[in-house]
Amino acid sequence: MKHRASLFPGSRAMCAAILGMVVAAGAGAQGLKATTGGLSGATARAAIAQSNEPVTTDFIVAVVNNEPITNQEVRSRMRLVADQMARTGAPVPSREQLREQVLESVILEKAQLQLAKELNIRVDAAALDEAERTIARQNQLTVSQMHDRLKADGLDVTAFRDNLRKQIQLQRLRERELEARVKVTEPDIERFLQQKQDNPGSDLQIHLAQVLIAVPENVEPQKLAALMGKAQMVAEKARTGADFGALAREYSDAPDRAAGGSLGLRAADRLPVLFVNATRSHSAGGVAGPVRSPAGFHVLKVIDKRIAGMPEPVVTQTRARHILLRTTASLSEQDAVARLAEMRRRIAAGQADFAALAREVSQDSSAADGGNLGWVAPGVFVPEFEDVMNNLQPMELSAPVVSRFGVHLIQVLERRQVEMTAREQREQLRMLVREQKLDEAYQKWLEDIRMRAYVEMREPPQ
Repeated sequence: MKHRASLFPGSRAMCAAILGMVVAAGAGAQGLKATTGGLSGATARAAIAQSNEPVTTDFIVAVVNNEPITNQEVRSRMRLVADQMARTGAPVPSREQLREQVLESVILEKAQLQLAKELNIRVDAAALDEAERTIARQNQLTVSQMHDRLKADGLDVTAFRDNLRKQIQLQRLRERELEARVKVTEPDIERFLQQKQDNPGSDLQIHLAQVLIAVPENVEPQKLAALMGKAQMVAEKARTGADFGALAREYSDAPDRAAGGSLGLRAADRLPVLFVNATRSHSAGGVAGPVRSPAGFHVLKVIDKRIAGMPEPVVTQTRARHILLRTTASLSEQDAVARLAEMRRRIAAGQADFAALAREVSQDSSAADGGNLGWVAPGVFVPEFEDVMNNLQPMELSAPVVSRFGVHLIQVLERRQVEMTAREQREQLRMLVREQKLDEAYQKWLEDIRMRAYVEMREPPQ
């Protein structure tokens, strides 16, 4: 895992980067499995929306159900939003547009927090402390170090915690209000599939290979007929099972002939319309053509065709093992890192065996099996663990890795490509449809909250 301190060039950038980490609010899970209920990156970043700005002349700009919004709140949020847009390269709207958008977002936030209060949704000190610890761990910091950095950058720790509390509260409200409402049925999945197939648009990706039989300008009819015959012969050979790469290397006049004619996997809108139309009715393995272009006759083979965002038929599975040390009152995070670093040195030098050390010291249920985690597909482990694991070569040892569960030493044993079963692909589709329906329900829910709120506009923000 890369040390994220290098991502913090300035006070607001540092604070946004810290809160951009995934926060496991109230996490009590054991082991490495990813858990639900954590803050999303966008939610976490919003926790800095009310920074500790110096107050000058202030006044009320709006009232939401008897709760005021001050000019200072809007100015503070505007500054943070503009800073983030500038850092990410997003186009910054005019000041007037930004002011209107930010005021509306603050109104919505106030209305949601009021609803959370009515529903008695609270965030206790333990959950808030755990959220802070998680943010700090994700940045290889202790909570004390994170507080020191916030203070050094002119940000108030109390305000930071208060806004983090609000964001956890908002997420719990959304989960309570929306999670139970969204159900995914089999007809929902079928409609999603049909929609993708009927209107793939820019989501369609095609991997084509071609054999080009070039046609010179002003070619004589007899020569043109011979070239057409050659292209038809190539197409017939391809359709009867001949190796397409070999055909391309032997007959193609295109620069990609050395690569077997492969054009690579590309979005459909980055391919010639002629190629897309010619292969529209073909699935993987199908051969189209010859089709005529200004360059000549093309024989096209569909190597792969997929829709972006759809489940992959083949996934890369990883078999890894780890040693986990959980931090306690008697074992600080720093001490755990030092202990695992020494174990890593001994294993790398051939002075110790990974599996034996795991059985001896690891505080995970995998210890009895030498730390072996078995074969896992992407998305099974928490991101801070999986990101490091995915960057390791087989038999490579990681540096000590801090996660929400403690400190790990990771070793990848091997990787393999596995075809997903029809049932596994169906479950992935179900998750995609659920996310889509949740997004739609969330937008409708926000609209309903906004309509129910009594909002009185006062003086425009300055």
